[in-house]
Amino acid sequence: QVQLVESGGGLVQPGGSLRLSCAASGIIFSIYTMGWYRQAPGKQRELVATITSSGSTNYAGSVKGRFTISRDNVKNTVYLQMNSLKPEDTAVYYCNAIHPRRREVVYWGQGTQVTVSS
Repeated sequence: QVQLVESGGGLVQPGGSLRLSCAASGIIFSIYTMGWYRQAPGKQRELVATITSSGSTNYAGSVKGRFTISRDNVKNTVYLQMNSLKPEDTAVYYCNAIHPRRREVVYWGQGTQVTVSS
């Protein structure tokens, strides 16, 4: 059974840092583009970052320069390093597996809460 399990969320102060992890199982992890999405209350789901099987990355403009997505194909894990966090980064963050050619989300994680507040 396919599982994407996020971890690493929590409460941090503005300007702080947090690293999210997503452990994948039940899929051939190395062939998928992996993505992080987030959704805040009252707002639309937002694509935060993606990383292809070869390591090519893309970021939302709102996080560019602050967030870094990476992956470890041996550990079947994708990470999101979040620095210089702002209150507007507060959201539930979801890990996703994306079909590398069809560009469709195939699997979703359960999400992990990130709260940025003083």
